[in-house]
Amino acid sequence: MVAIASRIAVIFGTRPEAIKLAPVYAEIARRDDLEPMLMASGQHREMLGQVCEVFHLEPDVSLDIMSHGQTPAEVLSRAFVGLEEALAEHRPDVVLVQGDTATTFAGALAGFFQQLRVGHVEAGLRSGNKYSPFPEEVFRRMTGVAANLHFAATDRARDNLLGETVDANTVFVTGNTVIDALLAIRERRPSLEDTEFEWLQEIDGRVMLVTAHRRENLGVPFTRICTAIGEIVERFSDLHVVFPMHLNPKVRRAATEMLGDHERVNLCEPADYVTFVPLMARSDLILTDSGGIQEEAPALGVPVLVARDTTERPEGVDAGVVRLVGTVTEDIVAAAEEVLTNATIYARMAAGGSPYGDGRASERICDAIEYVLDLRDEPPEEFEYTRAE
Repeated sequence: MVAIASRIAVIFGTRPEAIKLAPVYAEIARRDDLEPMLMASGQHREMLGQVCEVFHLEPDVSLDIMSHGQTPAEVLSRAFVGLEEALAEHRPDVVLVQGDTATTFAGALAGFFQQLRVGHVEAGLRSGNKYSPFPEEVFRRMTGVAANLHFAATDRARDNLLGETVDANTVFVTGNTVIDALLAIRERRPSLEDTEFEWLQEIDGRVMLVTAHRRENLGVPFTRICTAIGEIVERFSDLHVVFPMHLNPKVRRAATEMLGDHERVNLCEPADYVTFVPLMARSDLILTDSGGIQEEAPALGVPVLVARDTTERPEGVDAGVVRLVGTVTEDIVAAAEEVLTNATIYARMAAGGSPYGDGRASERICDAIEYVLDLRDEPPEEFEYTRAE
């Protein structure tokens, strides 16, 4: 008699979720006792399609909920209704959600309402301020309440969960799956050749990569960030800035108005992940308000300045590979100047490695799922970070 594989529903709706869940989906598919089912809310339609193509993901359930000018409340309500219907129909053994988006919480709540096991990938991140990042901090906290299994990337994330009285037997320290995705792409040996960034291979100067899109940074903070970028370019005549603009019209309008006339500031479209990995690797410095880049760039040996007032990923700051610089123009400029002029500081930031993963997070997550489902006898060994020197 052939054993029936346990069905694992993998839910995503945005580009970062898809990147971080792609290696988990692939690992589930490799195992004889697990069967993946991919459910896409379509929260980010255009940017999500890029990632699905790169990682060969084809959703079994696609809700396509995106609409122009959508609010978090609209995304949450549409995703919840669609995902609850899909989970009620397919009744998976485990529901996996990732991170802190509206889709994440909608999937977790829908799974809870169906009384299914809910696993939260990248559990336990906390900034301590429910309005920063907004609304992600609250989404991930509420997802943690609905979840039964918590896949924490680091010891600190686990400790956050234990401090909230989460059962220690349900928490597994796995590392972050974004490092799995990053290393999988690097194995393909991608380059900037035949891309719009090919010119970066020809120049002798340095490159600062910029990404900025957080909702709490829109308005005055974003203006200060753009002002800082302009001042940094003026101070370093050999520096070129590459700024892939988020699809948010507010981001594009402000960036174009403030930086569009700078000769050495390249405002461009978001790159697909296969291109973005070598773009990060080519950079000498990254200025970002992204969460994922805080995890990825240290693994590539690139120093990161985080243009936010808080971070739920303090491990990089503690390891000395990331600096939290806020959104005040003078502070951003001062930090960039120090990193770009002090060889000792630069070398230490570049050499630390990523405290967020080792490329085996997906393996540990699947081991943990099998353990909880009584398909294996031992829980996975936990991820531990050792600073590279």
